[in-house]
Amino acid sequence: MPITRRLFLSTALPAATLFATSLQAKAATISPNFSAPRALGNPNAKVHVQEWFSLTCAHCGRFAQTVFPEIEKQYINTGKVYYIFKDFPLDKIALMAAIVARSLPIEQYKPFVFALLDNLEQWAFKEGADPVKELQKYATLAGMNASQFEQVTNDSALRDAILAETKQAEEQYKIDSTPTFIFNGKPVVGELTIEDFGKQVTNALSRQPTP
Repeated sequence: MPITRRLFLSTALPAATLFATSLQAKAATISPNFSAPRALGNPNAKVHVQEWFSLTCAHCGRFAQTVFPEIEKQYINTGKVYYIFKDFPLDKIALMAAIVARSLPIEQYKPFVFALLDNLEQWAFKEGADPVKELQKYATLAGMNASQFEQVTNDSALRDAILAETKQAEEQYKIDSTPTFIFNGKPVVGELTIEDFGKQVTNALSRQPTP
């Protein structure tokens, strides 16, 4: 079953101010690179797929390791799908990791995110370890120094921008678990096999208006 994050939203920020400011207003206070889409493939592809994921989600990690490489090979690199990564943090550590990932140069986003998803047991779930310190090690390898790490992980504007985007997704698509995929506007909840993904692409194409 997919992981839900109902408890996280009640503790991430004080309830009165959690989403008081819109994503658009927050975007004015942060770097354009932070808000820019993290995506792969041809933006003119007929099928746009959003993956809403959490960087502490074991299901997302398994999908990244076992299914995504085939998606990239069969659908993204061939121009059939425009694939958009969307943050949906399930807890405070996932939120912090998402902030760090978005704060890196755009070209480093995918390598950093997949390094985290491929090694969840080594940083997020490592027994006896501090996940914040483990996350910082990955950030250092990606070129973010200690001062930068401290700055971005304590920036409330960056935090609120991501939370506002997830709130919008919850309201628009009723997302409450990860991974959730949006195929041309239609949500599909839970891990997908490569066969499932292909079927959803076909379904999305069949919903295209006839010329």
